Formats: sequence, structure tokens, C-alpha cells
Amino acid sequence: MNIVITGGSGFLGRRLAETLLERGVLHRADGRDAPINRITLVDVVPAPGLADTRIRQITGDAADRQLLERAIDAETTSIFHLAAVVSGQAEADFDLGMRVNLDASRHLLEVCRHYGQRPRVVFTSSVAVYGGDLPATVPDSLAVTPQTSYGTQKAMAELLINDYTRRGFVDGRSLRLPTISVRPGRPNAAASSFASGIIREPLNGETSVCPVGAATRVWLLSPRTVIECFIAAHDIDGAKLGANRLLNLPGMSITVGEMVASLERVAGPDVAARIRFEPDPRIEQMVATWPGELAATRARELGFPSDKNFDEIIRRYIVEARIGAPQ
Repeated sequence: MNIVITGGSGFLGRRLAETLLERGVLHRADGRDAPINRITLVDVVPAPGLADTRIRQITGDAADRQLLERAIDAETTSIFHLAAVVSGQAEADFDLGMRVNLDASRHLLEVCRHYGQRPRVVFTSSVAVYGGDLPATVPDSLAVTPQTSYGTQKAMAELLINDYTRRGFVDGRSLRLPTISVRPGRPNAAASSFASGIIREPLNGETSVCPVGAATRVWLLSPRTVIECFIAAHDIDGAKLGANRLLNLPGMSITVGEMVASLERVAGPDVAARIRFEPDPRIEQMVATWPGELAATRARELGFPSDKNFDEIIRRYIVEARIGAPQ
């Protein structure tokens, strides 16, 4: 199998590539496992630390059609389309968000259409497609009414995935991702960045400033589980999805205050005390438009994995990040 991962040098892109290399196989169209021969990573910078001979890296703008034509060829069987401008950045720079979050998706689908091989395309959408006056638990059937440019761009790309699948150009699957925590590294421009920062920075001995209140509720998945969801989405028979290729991933609903309490249980009160609440109206306004809990009925019925315990997510992060005993 020949696989393309856009956004391949990002945290999830690299982690997905490493997981696929370790697995060595993915399902092909007939449901049987096939060996992975090549993984092409597409991003503005190369991904470090991937020396496997099956890895090929192409650097450049994912919205550049010519670059996508170099990455995707007639042998490409699977595409994980992760490249995106994150929520806060898409709101601050409308043109950039439209180019990367929408135009790049259209170009990618058109390149697939050109080759006529109907690859499986796993697209990472977002719960930011929802907005407005939401019920406490959002059902799969609720119409999308995004209140941010990021959510709007993701919703439009979802429709493209559905239509290109209907026309037989690709075999698409759109996954509405929850907030992912705990991410390593430094804070980014995503409005949800605080959900990792309030765990990561205190564990690193640093103060974390949380821009939303303790009662703020988020829909959340761990990095490990979201990668499992990517692979499950790829491997599922498209016939089980039917005409609607949208899936709300089964996350966990948790408040910021509950996350802080979890950190205190795992790492102690001194670590949790490094969190300082300083409301940022711009961030609060964006986050308030996102659902705090989704039913995710369809994904659960299809057997998609989920997290149940935030304490365990923190413990796993401590091991993976090689953090010493919390002080």
C-alpha cells in the first residue's frame, strides 16, 4: 500500500506515521490486510526522526496543486488528510484559513479524481462545525451551524468529501475530532490549546495560564486514541457508512475544573497550583460555540475506541514524555 499523510510533520501526522510503520499493514478495499510499502509525508517542514526507508517526505504548501500532484500518484491507495490551519489562526487570518482548510482539500480531491483510483481518504474535521444554541448532548443528526471561520471551512470540506465519494472519485470518511489532550511541545494558535497547556506546563514545572473558566466543558480524546480512530476509520468497509461519511468521534466530556482535579490526583497539589485562570474573552467566545458533549452514537455502534479516564491519559503522557516524578 502507498499512503499519503498531509500535515505529516505535525504531532498527529508524525504519530500516525510511526504507528503505521509499526503496524506494517492496513486494510485494502476487499477487507484484507496489505503491507505498507510507502508513506509520503506532506508538510511545510520535514518531519524529524523518521529514518525508515518506507518514508518519503515532500515539503511545501498543501494548498499547492502541483505539490499534491507530486505526492499523490496512480499507486496511492490511502490518504490521511490532516493538514489544517488551526482555529485561532483561521479566525485571525481568513485568507490563510480558506486556502489551507478548504482550497487544499478541493485540490487534493481533484488530484484523486484525475488518477481515477478511488483511494480511501480519511479527513480530519472538527466539532467546531457545530455552534449556536446547542443541546447538552449533541446528537449525530443535529445540523451544523458553525460560528467560526475554522468550523465553516471544515464543514464545507465535509460536504466535498461526501460528494466526491458519491461520484465515485474517492472512498471518503470525515472524522469530527474533539479537543486532543495532552499534546506535547509548546502552545499553538488553536483556541483549544489550553486543554493541553494546563497539564503539560505544570508537569514541566511551568505556570500555565488558562483563558477559560473552570466550568468550561470540552469534548476530548487522547492522542493515542485519536490515532486508533484514524486507523479504524480507514479500515472500515465503506458500505457500513453508506452515503453519509461523517462521524463524530466518541470522546469524553470533561470540565476544565475536572481536568485540574485529575492533575492534582496524579501529580499532586503543588503541580496543580501552577495553573492560573485569566479569562480571555476572544478564546472564551470561540470555545463557547463548541459542544461540550456529543452522543457519537454511530461511531460507538461501529466500534470506534474512546477514552474513559482522564487520570490515565495524564499518566500515559507522563510516561511518553519521559517526565520524572512530579515535584
